Amino acid sequence: MTAQPVLDFHVRLAPRPGARERLLDALGECGLARAVVCAGGTIDLDRLSRQLVTGGHVETDADNDAVAAACAGTDGRLVPFFFANPHRPAEAYRSRAAEFRGLEISPAVHGVALTDPRVAGLVAVAAEFDHPVYVVCLDRPGAGVADLVGLSRRFPRVSFVLGHSGIGNIDLYALTLIQDEPNISLETSGGYTCVAEAALRRLGDGRVVFGSEYPLQHPAVELAKFQALRLPPDQWRRVAWDNAHRLLGEEKR
Repeated sequence: MTAQPVLDFHVRLAPRPGARERLLDALGECGLARAVVCAGGTIDLDRLSRQLVTGGHVETDADNDAVAAACAGTDGRLVPFFFANPHRPAEAYRSRAAEFRGLEISPAVHGVALTDPRVAGLVAVAAEFDHPVYVVCLDRPGAGVADLVGLSRRFPRVSFVLGHSGIGNIDLYALTLIQDEPNISLETSGGYTCVAEAALRRLGDGRVVFGSEYPLQHPAVELAKFQALRLPPDQWRRVAWDNAHRLLGEEKR
């Protein structure tokens, strides 16, 4: 891969002092020009890992205020996404939507199914504001990739991004499920190189976006995954830069 700008489509802002500065330092260390930022720390990792296996949820609000404040004054280098809590009315998102560039929904954290009317209400607001919707799916009724497909068909004009290469690190089945859904792209953090390679082949390089899930995964690790694939420069530019800007509704920068 040739040197070129990279937009990391999925990082989190840790709820600790100095998190913004550490994030910017990590981006600079890895040569990442921009990043989409969602709130982190809504649930502690031990509880999250238990919920992923046994179920459960929290009703805690993400710190969207901290995300908005951290992204302000960065001249677009940090791009804020609103981490919605479906246990709150959709108006909580609508009233703040103009401050953000996209929406995240996570059944893994809040436990609300993608088939739930509350989630549809949030996506309807995203449609009003032309926000892309980043979704974390689970191997659980109502929260799977097939359920995301159903949601995307209800809102064909909304751009959805399936996070973390689907469910687990080798979810080739997710690619099969979303292959014929043009408004669903794949964000590649966490998945094996075989999944990234298959995504490029099955979905096309216009529907794959680079992401790291910093600080849980260092961006250098995710960059190494694509370095191992030895993509042609034009294909890497689409994955690392162009596709993300299209999802954000921006001209190529």
